[in-house]
Amino acid sequence: MAFILNINTAFETAVVSVSNDNEIVNELQSSTQKEHASFLEPAIKSICEISNIKLNDIDAISVINGPGSYTGLRIGLASAKALCYALNKSLILLNTLDVMAYALRLQSVLQQQHLLFCPMIDARRMEVYTALYDSDLHLKKKYSSEIIDENFLEDERKRNVIVAGGKGSLKFQEIINDKTVTYINQLSLLKPSAILSNSAFICKQFSDVAYCEPFYLKPVYFRK
Repeated sequence: MAFILNINTAFETAVVSVSNDNEIVNELQSSTQKEHASFLEPAIKSICEISNIKLNDIDAISVINGPGSYTGLRIGLASAKALCYALNKSLILLNTLDVMAYALRLQSVLQQQHLLFCPMIDARRMEVYTALYDSDLHLKKKYSSEIIDENFLEDERKRNVIVAGGKGSLKFQEIINDKTVTYINQLSLLKPSAILSNSAFICKQFSDVAYCEPFYLKPVYFRK
């Protein structure tokens, strides 16, 4: 039995949850993206109180580490690192697309063969952050930044049914809306985050608190 504090600030809505093994104990959310930094500390304190556990009773801290909002990823990882340092806890980093792919499999009703899962994160204009997974959630195409057009996944759609999801998939749906693609635009990441963080904890797949960085996928360019 492991209590894990899960942090997700990769998107517009920030989520803090406590999970016990694969189950969510409690969760708190903030839908105001500009307030993610001010939301986290009191939310973490509150969720421990309502879960009747002390912060030091947490076995590990998990954070969705990208891709996603550049600012959000920095906020989430900085908070997770600070807690790991202060409490001497292990750090678990989850890839956003891996969590989304797991959510797609959980939410999909399709059971057929030749099924591929394609999570998509909106990266502005017609660009998305994406990857492609088989039915066992093994990567078929690595994490990448792609421009969506009528040729996207053309070869894969000839031989498979694609289950696409996430806000970025809305762009794909505007172009491709036939039986080769099933869309699940709204994904719940709470359960997948709990399952993947618990699996990482059991396998001791921990990250170096001192040297780990957000996974932006694309280089960050700051204006001078």
